[in-house]
Amino acid sequence: MSLTAQGKIPATIVTGFLGAGKTTLIRHILQNAGNRRLALIINEFGDVGVDGEILKACGVENCPEQNIIELANGCICCTVSDDFIPAIEALLAHDLKPEHIIIETSGLALPKPLLQAFQWPAIRSRLTVDGVIAVVDGPAVAAGQFVDSPESLARQRALDPSLDHDNPLEEVYEDQLLCADLVILNKTDLLSEEQSRAVAHEINALIPRAVKTVLTRQGRIDPDILLGLGAAAEDDLAARPSHIDALGEHDHEDFQSFVVRIAEIANPDELVERLQHVVQAHDVLRVKGFAVVHAKPMRLIVQGVGNRFQHHYDRIWGASETRQGQLVVIGRIGLDRDAITTAILG
Repeated sequence: MSLTAQGKIPATIVTGFLGAGKTTLIRHILQNAGNRRLALIINEFGDVGVDGEILKACGVENCPEQNIIELANGCICCTVSDDFIPAIEALLAHDLKPEHIIIETSGLALPKPLLQAFQWPAIRSRLTVDGVIAVVDGPAVAAGQFVDSPESLARQRALDPSLDHDNPLEEVYEDQLLCADLVILNKTDLLSEEQSRAVAHEINALIPRAVKTVLTRQGRIDPDILLGLGAAAEDDLAARPSHIDALGEHDHEDFQSFVVRIAEIANPDELVERLQHVVQAHDVLRVKGFAVVHAKPMRLIVQGVGNRFQHHYDRIWGASETRQGQLVVIGRIGLDRDAITTAILG
């Protein structure tokens, strides 16, 4: 992907809720982007750079490891000046500057404050937002919510339906859609055709602009569809309404995350079963991380949203690498950390 006509480097913002499939989508882009020289900025929510490790393991020549920057100090839209601007400056200082930058936000990030950062003089003259991609968990939305059955949210809805609009999770989901130039309705292999059409209709009804919704499974979509939108989104903020427009700021004080370090395991399925019990018993939204499996030379990646968990081996453990399993648990403030840790460790 070459520079724009104005000589600016295009950047694509990939947003979406927890477990929607952002990392899988980006991995597919990296592996199918041809000769484009790419760079990644990854906003990890939690203490372990799981998403960054997954993407670095791709080993794609057009996006070397030095072009992958992880921002782990909090939501990217809350730490623009402290984290995002220095990350951009570091990428642009390379002798071989990237031809396209992909920014993966955390599931809690609101995209509009990040878009506003592209109006800053230090960035505006050098970068443009080629497009904002919103990745949606199709089965979760089809079930009537945008994450997979978090018990705390279900209780709030049951007690007072008026909380639907005011709930921070709802606002995050809506703001990501309202800011998008393209919506990826993911995991459609888990939906019927009728369900996919209904979810797509619901999404399109929410967005006041003409925005396409593309149906995918496992984030498999031609990178040419995602890169090169030419939206110049930083010049189009007025057409992207947000719940924070009247507030000027936001916070995520109702969420917390912590790390659980796990010993070598014998059976991945048994670990997943324990994690599913944890999700059912506590207000856990997401679990993701690594595990060491006995007699296996490869690292096991475990990722789960609600009761849906996936696990696969991604790469061989390095010779000098500590074989240590660790999981990030993300959920509502008030999680019983001790009880969750005990349940995970079995």
